[in-house]
Amino acid sequence: MANRLISLIFAICIAMALLLLAILFADQPPGAGGTPHPTIAGMLVGGDGLGRLATIGTYAFMFQGFLLLLICCLCALGVSAKYRSTTFYGYLAACYGFMFLVWWQMYFGHQEYLITGQTSYFLGFPVATAWQMYGTWLCAIPLICIYVFGFDKYIYTEQDDAQFKALLAEKEASSGTS
Repeated sequence: MANRLISLIFAICIAMALLLLAILFADQPPGAGGTPHPTIAGMLVGGDGLGRLATIGTYAFMFQGFLLLLICCLCALGVSAKYRSTTFYGYLAACYGFMFLVWWQMYFGHQEYLITGQTSYFLGFPVATAWQMYGTWLCAIPLICIYVFGFDKYIYTEQDDAQFKALLAEKEASSGTS
């Protein structure tokens, strides 16, 4: 199972690298680096948001989706293979689903604003920005909960503690006779 996880991580990294290459070689829209501000010298304005995302928006969306998946896979890799149960993978899948939902809301909320020019507000921010401000940090909480509440089940079990204490006792016994 560990080899499958490592292979998945490798495949995700390859996919992300290919997406970065696609972004690098995509046609650059006019004014992609900004255009001079009409009244403030030395300042640049972004211009047409839809135009800037036309060639790379899908790649950027997919890249972030793969990045979120990579985070969950690396969390799984940090847990000993013998403790990676179906339940554990279910928790990670739920975490990924939540993170992807937040990313989906950010991206497509921004796209909707770019298309319509109108947005709603939530707790003082435009909706897409509110998803970014409140949702991004909120996405880490389920992973933290798995770590905190599952610590003695997935990270350091009673069996691990007993083995560690036996190792210390063996070390102490061998150093006492030397």
